[in-house]
Parts: sequence; structure tokens; C-alpha cells
Amino acid sequence: MITNVDYCCSTLAGVSGSLLQRLQSVLNAAARLVFSARWSEHIMPLLREQHWLKVLERIHFRLCVLTHRCLRGTAPPYLADTLQSTADVQERCRLKSASTSTLVVPPTRRATVGDRVFPADASCAWNSHSNFGQEIQSQPAFRQKLKTTLFDISFPADWPSYSCIRCP
Repeated sequence: MITNVDYCCSTLAGVSGSLLQRLQSVLNAAARLVFSARWSEHIMPLLREQHWLKVLERIHFRLCVLTHRCLRGTAPPYLADTLQSTADVQERCRLKSASTSTLVVPPTRRATVGDRVFPADASCAWNSHSNFGQEIQSQPAFRQKLKTTLFDISFPADWPSYSCIRCP
């Protein structure tokens, strides 16, 4: 069931909050099904125990992984060719951003459609995690580091820990 939620979820970047809530409810129902939990039980401990990211973080994860693949040359060229590093822009060669691994966010006309195109959304997602993106070369190591970072965002350390029935 989770693979159905993850299937092409990077295309869901920038969708409305109501659609994200609907997808999150599907993910919550899957977690309750796995644990045979009641609807009255709090869902966060179940998601945390399974190490499942929330839907918004899942979308962000898939975008960053696809961007990493584009920058390492393992993604399809039609996607990789749409991304541009700030170091490659002639006007920015003297700026501090030229020495980082950030990407140029292309200008868009409409926030409803334009910001959802792959180059714009992937560049924004990548730039938010560019501090460790350039140093990690292998795909599995990048995925692990990114998922850990996004998991800490989804479930902060100071989040109240609810114990579920099956956990002592």
C-alpha cells in the first residue's frame, strides 16, 4: 500500500493542502492496518515506530533523491538537462553561492503551475539540503542521510512520545 502512495509522489509537489491531508489519511490508515490499531489511537507513535515519513516529507525526499541522481548522471538526460548549478552561471561566478552545490531556481510565471515544474521544485528542494548534498557521492548514503534529516523534521526529539498499546 505504501508503494502506491510513493509511486510518482514527486509529481505531487506543490499540490493543495487538502489533497495532502487526504494522502496523509491513506498513510495513517495503512499504519493502523499494520498495527491493528483503533481509529482512536494516536497515529504519530505508529508512524515513528515504522520509520515512515509524513506525506510532505516523502515528496521532498523523492524530489531530492531524483535531483541527486540527476547531478550524478544516473537519471534520464531529459531531467538532468533541466537543472543548472549556480557555479555554471557566468553572472554568479564571483558570488559566494558559486562555491556551493546549490541549483538555480528558474523563474516561473504562475505559482499554481509554474512552481510545480520539475526544475523549479527540485531546485528548491535540493537547495534546502545542499549543505550535505555535495559531499555524499553514493546514492544509498545520500538516501540514508536525507531520510534521517527529514525524519527528525517529521518527528522532532522534543515531540511528546505517546506509548502505544503494544509498546512498553
